[in-house]
Amino acid sequence: MTIVTTRSRAGEDIGLTANSFNSVSLDPPMVLWSLAKSAKSLPAFLESGYFAVHVLAASQEALSLTFATRGAEKFAGIVLERGKGGTPLLPGCSARFQCRTTFNYEGGDHVIFVGEVEAFEHNSLPPLVFHSGRFASAVEKRKAPVAPAADSGEPGSSFSQDFLIYLLGRTHFQLFLELRRDLERHGLSEQQWFVLCILGAGDTRTVAELDRMLWCTGTRVTYELVASLMAGGFALLHGSYDPQARVTLTEPGRRVVIELVAVAKAAESHAERNLGFEETQLLKEALRTIIRETDPGQPTLIAPAHPE
Repeated sequence: MTIVTTRSRAGEDIGLTANSFNSVSLDPPMVLWSLAKSAKSLPAFLESGYFAVHVLAASQEALSLTFATRGAEKFAGIVLERGKGGTPLLPGCSARFQCRTTFNYEGGDHVIFVGEVEAFEHNSLPPLVFHSGRFASAVEKRKAPVAPAADSGEPGSSFSQDFLIYLLGRTHFQLFLELRRDLERHGLSEQQWFVLCILGAGDTRTVAELDRMLWCTGTRVTYELVASLMAGGFALLHGSYDPQARVTLTEPGRRVVIELVAVAKAAESHAERNLGFEETQLLKEALRTIIRETDPGQPTLIAPAHPE
C-alpha cells in the first residue's frame, strides 16, 4: 500500500491512501498514480507541483486506514519531515519517492499524475501488502460465469467463456480502447507505439534489435515503419538503412512515450481493481507460462528496404 502526500498553496498538508502507484520509466525515473476527480484533495495536487509517494511498511496498516478515512486527522501525532516543495514526509516507511509533477492527464473519472523522481529512500523493512483482506493469499472463490443471453450479441458460452484465444483477444482489445483514442490523437498506430515503448525503455536500439523484440507482437520493423516515426518527429535513424542502423527517440518522442505509458498503466490499474494482489500475480505468471510454451523461436530478420 502507498500513501501520497502534498502541501497545498495555503500551507495545508494533504495525504491519502492510494493503490494505483506505478513505475513509468527508469531513465528518467518517473512514476504515476491516479486520483478520482471527485476527491476534495484534487485541487491541492493539481496546484502543488510536488508530491511524495510512501510505500508503507508491514507495521503501518493502521496508518493506511487512517489516510483512507475521509475527515480523519491524518497527520495528528506524526513527526513529519519536509521534502521537495515542503511536501510532508512520513517516517518509518519501506520506501519514499519525492517527485516533481511533470504533467497530469484526465483518464475517465480519474486524473493521472506523472512525476519525475527527484529523491528516493528505502530500507529493509518489509512492505505492507495486506489491507482488510484485499491482498490475502487465499482468494475468494468466484461464482461460475453466467452464459450470456441469446440476444446479447455475445458468442455462445462454449466459445466466449472457455476459448482462451477469444478471451485473450477480447482482453487485449478492451484494455487498448482508451489508449487507442490517445494514439489517434497523436497520429500513431499500435505498431508505431510498440516501437516507441521499446525505445523509451532502452533509449537506443538497432533496427535488428527492435525487429527481434517486436516481431512476436505481429510487428516487423521495416524502413517504412521507422521512416513514419521520423516523419512524425518522434525518432531519428542514425546511419545507413540497414539492420544495424541505430534508432533513438527525439525529445518530443520521449514526451509522447511518457504520456502514453501513463495512460496504459492507468488502464492496467483500473483493470486490476477487482483483483487481489495474489490473483494479479497468478494471472501474470500464467500468461508468462503460456508465452514460454508457445514461443515459436527467433524470427528471420528482415532488412528495411532502402528508399529509392
